[in-house]
Amino acid sequence: MKKILISIIIIAALTLGAYIYSFFSKSKDMIYGVSFNPEYASYLGFEPKLILKTMLDEWRFKYIRLTAQWDRIEKIEGEYDFSELDWQMDEAALRGAKVLVALGRKTPRWPECHLPEWAKDRPYENYKRQLLNYMSVAVNRYKNHPALEVWQVENEPFLAFGLCRPISKVDLQDEINTVRRADNSHPIMVTDSGELSFWTKTARAGDLFGTTMYRVVWNPLIGYFKYFWLSPFVYKAKLWLNGRALEQSYIVELQGEPWMPDKSVYDTPLQIQARSMSLKQLEKNLRYAERTGMPRAYLWGGEWWYWLASKGHREIVDYILTVRKE
Repeated sequence: MKKILISIIIIAALTLGAYIYSFFSKSKDMIYGVSFNPEYASYLGFEPKLILKTMLDEWRFKYIRLTAQWDRIEKIEGEYDFSELDWQMDEAALRGAKVLVALGRKTPRWPECHLPEWAKDRPYENYKRQLLNYMSVAVNRYKNHPALEVWQVENEPFLAFGLCRPISKVDLQDEINTVRRADNSHPIMVTDSGELSFWTKTARAGDLFGTTMYRVVWNPLIGYFKYFWLSPFVYKAKLWLNGRALEQSYIVELQGEPWMPDKSVYDTPLQIQARSMSLKQLEKNLRYAERTGMPRAYLWGGEWWYWLASKGHREIVDYILTVRKE
């Protein structure tokens, strides 16, 4: 009994120490980038080009996360249309911005799985060759582009979220090898959930590691849920346990928009949206992210900020103008 009590005291002391350390420790040099998705921009009713230009010109982001989304590039099997991504890459290059490009079958934004219509009803083995071919074509197209900085292969590949079929370690390695054969000059990033994974399969799978970071989420069983109890030290600890250096790890998706309660942005009143994202919550998220010590974080939600501003609510946009971007 005495040993159990001592163990509990030690664990409690370590936990308290981790919280204190995390509270006073932060990355003074953290740089903020932003993710952009033209499909979501269109869904919100805006011309996607206008939002990306705003991110680059008005908000002055120097690090942009884009997606070579398969279903937008190869709508017809064997025919590739890169015009949309070409424009995005070129606009970034014109302003000296650097781009992280995500590609694969599971890429950012719901439903996560972005298979072309012609591939959706096929077993994986029947479209694997086409998947790897599209990835190779995309990498060869942009590997010498001045804006390219990093390739992201798949998005949280082993997390059961979205409508994708499971990805095996072999599948992921085949995709990484495909990208590396086409381009051995740019680093490859593999990502994972910050809250729902121990990163054992992903932390060292690529040259860089990216974690998501969500502080307030929602699901139909319990409603809203806050990760108030999760110390920033946990992220450092998981990196250390998996042998991944802090300097080689980014927050690839830092929550900057609300988690909708099973409804669209149009059907969710602003006061409900504010339960998971507001200016106050965004400020908390950034302070929390800085205490992990990671050098860079890509904010998630730029399209939503633009939508808010169009409604006359510029608080978040005005705040975004003050964060460090280079």
